[in-house]
Amino acid sequence: MSVLQMISLKLSTLSRNCATGSNSTIISLYAALRKFSATPVLADKHECQVLVVGGGAGGCAVAAKLSRKLGPDKVIIVEPADRHYYQPMFTLIGGGMKRLEQSYKPMASVLPKDVKWLQEKAEQFDPKNNTVLTSGNNNIKYDLLLIAVGLQLNYDKIPGLVEALTIPNGKVCSIYSPKYVENTLECLRQTENGNAVFTFPASPVKCPGAPQKIMYISEHYFRKLNKRSNINVIYNTALPVLFGVKHYADALWPIVKKRNVTVNTRTNLVEVKPSMDIAIFENLDKPNEKFEQQYSMLHAVPPMSAPDELARCKDLVNEAGFVDVNKSTMQHVKYKNVFAIGDCSGSPNSKTAASAAAQSPVVYRNMIAALEGEELKTTYDGYASCPLVTGYRTCILAEFDYDLNPLETFPVPQNKERYSMFVLKKSLMPALYWNMMLNGYWNGPTMMRKMMSMFKFGKN
Repeated sequence: MSVLQMISLKLSTLSRNCATGSNSTIISLYAALRKFSATPVLADKHECQVLVVGGGAGGCAVAAKLSRKLGPDKVIIVEPADRHYYQPMFTLIGGGMKRLEQSYKPMASVLPKDVKWLQEKAEQFDPKNNTVLTSGNNNIKYDLLLIAVGLQLNYDKIPGLVEALTIPNGKVCSIYSPKYVENTLECLRQTENGNAVFTFPASPVKCPGAPQKIMYISEHYFRKLNKRSNINVIYNTALPVLFGVKHYADALWPIVKKRNVTVNTRTNLVEVKPSMDIAIFENLDKPNEKFEQQYSMLHAVPPMSAPDELARCKDLVNEAGFVDVNKSTMQHVKYKNVFAIGDCSGSPNSKTAASAAAQSPVVYRNMIAALEGEELKTTYDGYASCPLVTGYRTCILAEFDYDLNPLETFPVPQNKERYSMFVLKKSLMPALYWNMMLNGYWNGPTMMRKMMSMFKFGKN
């Protein structure tokens, strides 16, 4: 079918749906027109100066920088999704502070306008021949490759979990997927007594603070509705600590104790029995030891991994399946024309949107240096940020580096619950993301931190 025929088909579908007020068709048409304008050539072979695989936060940010530098049609983005989600908002959606429709925009509207967009999935990576094969049988040859494919949610790895999540008005929820996030508030509403159980898996996790953020929000919700005394709040984490950075963990422990939250470390969810409202956990220090826990509400965080398509390319990934990069330059350790950004990278930083923002200028400058045959001089310090929302008005803004040392921006102690940090998380960060980061203009708070360092008020 030709491009014109496909657009004609979209237009006829639109006309049939206008009377019903259907919005999805309009978004679909917009994406189709954007796709064809960005990718006028539909042959099975493409060549580009830079190929970006993945249209998430890191992929968009670096593609925007590169397209401004290199000019139109020098960059191809491979991304199958119709929507781009601001995933850090999912925690707030779970607590009813935001709506799902506030968390996404059409993918066509956030991708840089000077790039070619192939709305397909990368199926095979061949770094020896500098090519990527897509789900549409497009073979793309590149000079430089940026891998920005994020993490894969493996709900199916826990027996019974997918079934439990799809039960109408069920007792199991998860903020990690747009498919399930709205169920979380309904679970909170219907929970009146018993055990409210929250989990953290034995795998890498994007936004590793989110599993306990939703726990704090839920506990506050129960208090606001005067039913907390009838509900046991339990946090079962596979980690040996409450939070990986001691400076902030020391601030969180008094909070969970004050709120009477039970924390079980080295405890991993391995099965859900939705017909009996039972979750089965294993003791990671004693793998043969398992126990059952009855729940009235279960918030489950799925195990995560690099996408299967990436993990299959053993030349590109480390033993854990993530892109094997130099943690300072974000360049592949073997293939010098390959870089990675964000959650799919093997760099040992916390996997957050803030990390991708801080990595973006490093990746961009080093990719340009590689194109020009120059030495890679820009380095990434492992900066990550996690706004630990502890309720409906409070937040601890954790910021740290590779060595898990605090790397704070503001001239006040950030290991304390603050309303100001909650406002930053809820209202300012989404605007910063949509308007600055995705357009390649936000490189993290380094410059702000240098300015703020002149004003210190009781920092410890």
